[in-house]
Amino acid sequence: MALFQPQFTGNSLTARTVGRDRRALAIVLLITIFIFGGIGSRLAYLQLIEGEHLQQLAERNRIRVIPKQPERGNIFDRNGKVLASSRLSHAVYIWPQAPKKDTWETTRTRLASILKIPETEIQQRLDKAGYNSPNLVRIARDLNPAQITALAEYRNELRDVEVYIEAVRNYPNQQIAAHILGYTGEMNDEELAQKRSEGYRLGDIVGQMGVEAAFEKQLRGEWGGQQVEVDGAGRILRLLGEKTAKSGRDVHLTLDLELQKAAEVALGDRQGAIVALDPNNGAVLAMVSRPAFDPNIFSKRITPEIWQQLQSKQHPFINRALQSFPPASTFKVITTTAGIESGKFSHNATLPTYGCMNIGGTTFCDWNRAGFGRLGFVGALAWSSNTFFYQIGKGVGESTLIDWTRRYGFGQKTGIELASEESAGLVADDRWKQKNLNLPWSVGDTVNMSIGQGFLQVTPLQLAVMFAVPANGGYRVQPHLLKDNEDSKNWRESLNLKPETVRVLRQGLRQVVSGGTGQVLNLPTIPPVAGKSGTAQAFGKQAHAWFGAYAPADKPEIVVVAFAEHSGGGGGKVAAPMVLKVLETYFKK
Repeated sequence: MALFQPQFTGNSLTARTVGRDRRALAIVLLITIFIFGGIGSRLAYLQLIEGEHLQQLAERNRIRVIPKQPERGNIFDRNGKVLASSRLSHAVYIWPQAPKKDTWETTRTRLASILKIPETEIQQRLDKAGYNSPNLVRIARDLNPAQITALAEYRNELRDVEVYIEAVRNYPNQQIAAHILGYTGEMNDEELAQKRSEGYRLGDIVGQMGVEAAFEKQLRGEWGGQQVEVDGAGRILRLLGEKTAKSGRDVHLTLDLELQKAAEVALGDRQGAIVALDPNNGAVLAMVSRPAFDPNIFSKRITPEIWQQLQSKQHPFINRALQSFPPASTFKVITTTAGIESGKFSHNATLPTYGCMNIGGTTFCDWNRAGFGRLGFVGALAWSSNTFFYQIGKGVGESTLIDWTRRYGFGQKTGIELASEESAGLVADDRWKQKNLNLPWSVGDTVNMSIGQGFLQVTPLQLAVMFAVPANGGYRVQPHLLKDNEDSKNWRESLNLKPETVRVLRQGLRQVVSGGTGQVLNLPTIPPVAGKSGTAQAFGKQAHAWFGAYAPADKPEIVVVAFAEHSGGGGGKVAAPMVLKVLETYFKK
């Protein structure tokens, strides 16, 4: 008999229930291991694999960069007068990480209303920057006082918006030298993609034209800024580091501001260009193009509508001093050179001139339809006899005339720093004509070219380089805008002209002014001048007027070329008076 009889009030052990409690305990244990194993694995993944990335995200939320834009270098004329500088203004920025969904729409709408900018444009700027960017994104520049006041008044609605003072470009002379100086503007997407490897960033202001673009590296400077720690509300807690912005380097140009102003007045409202340069070393003293623009307008936002309006006014952003046109009778300088240098004509040769001539079955006439009797090179230049130079062109032939045209620098860029805006012009030949017109070169083409017509295209700057050759005794100069102390010989190369060629050119160009087609420049108010007029036919439109000159005739210091596009009238009547005004200003100084 058993001493103790176990008593069960609950489940009783049977064959079916033996081991069930152990299995339940094992299942609970397995579930617990699985859960904690998953948590552990996730923690290990986050810590070991994603740890660095997550830490960077946390840092980005905690650390922000307040950029400091560098002040752009100044631009001065040859005498130290300011052509472009910087002034302080207010700009609006947004933190890309800061906008909250519940308040961003209100912020964006308010900003758009104050700044007069479409909401879509503001949104696009943030989207481009990326919402993980720790850098501020500029929304608008050069705010007016009313906008600054409004931003302050609505500060509670604009918690993620910052207003900072920064430098913007300022051109104190407005339109004066606009085409040379150019302007600055914010980079577009394509420009940013090209320059990102050079350290440029979204919102960077760069030179978009002229000297501003050509000397971007010198003028730009280096960004600076502050790295700060912020709390959850975006308030700055402490300064972590600071880099001082480095200003760009100043650029000194060869331009003479007072001479530039005189050239601007001389050209007036005519569509065209004036170029003045030192014939001894190619330094550009003045360069004017019309119509013009005020580069200060680009300190503010340019809407597509404003840009369209600016472009519709006869293309004011085209520098006509660097665009090509038929040079007309000014080209007779080169025909004279080719005639004497070829040996086909003596420097003292004379030829009969005619009212009209039949060459290759085509009638070519002199400009007076009567001729000038028998002339030599000097007299032919003075009276600009077409029939004289027809005979010279035909006599030397196509290849010799084209060769000397190219030696003078036509058909190629001059080497001036504004190369991206400069036309090479056109010196056509048989290959060009066959390719473009499917026709062979003819004697008529050579005859037309001999007086600067036909297919020939030349820029006002190239023509100034041409006039510098007889002025300096036979050297082709390289025009340049950057002032330096280099010897003039580094800016020019000899064309190896015969002394008699130079002498004939200088005598002929002097007689143009003393008794020929340029007598408007034969005044006692300026030293003796040498030069040449040109009137270029433009089919279906009024003719172009040219005049190129240098002075003093015996020891030249300055070359001036004036060009009036579709002005009508002759070069001696329309363009020569422009040259006179520039020379009067130069020699008064």
